[in-house]
Amino acid sequence: MSRGFVKEDDQEEIPIVPPRAHLPEGVTNYVTPTGMEKLLAEREMLISKREKLDGTNENEKRIAINHSNAVLLLLNNRINSATVINLAEQPADEVRFGALVTLKVDKEKELKEYQIVGVDEADISQNKISFISPMARILVNKKVGETAVLKLVNGDKVFEVMAINYSS
Repeated sequence: MSRGFVKEDDQEEIPIVPPRAHLPEGVTNYVTPTGMEKLLAEREMLISKREKLDGTNENEKRIAINHSNAVLLLLNNRINSATVINLAEQPADEVRFGALVTLKVDKEKELKEYQIVGVDEADISQNKISFISPMARILVNKKVGETAVLKLVNGDKVFEVMAINYSS
């Protein structure tokens, strides 16, 4: 049937769902145990929210359910593809996934701490950086006392590894 014979009101609104944090094709979806707990809690919250949707307007409820289902599909795909890394099994003397790294940045006196986490956990306001970020990539395999150089347009940034901790 031609679209010209379909009433406007019969058009199903397609929910717009923002994508999850970018994970390049073929890259393993590493997560910390805390990250997996957060993903599972997010799923439970979304399911609970979907079940509590108000049914006063049937069309709005259907659109809201479709949106929830689309968000859940993306989340479930991320959960199902996750590889949880046991931080206790990481080499204590080397920066790897999950490490909380204390760094001296250039000539600054104040030390900085960053944890290398999965893409869904990354949040720079909490000093959590994604394992695929340029900064994390230059730090991986470094040991205490070693330096890593991040090449930037306006000059290099030098990071010296001061401490490595996996207890987070």
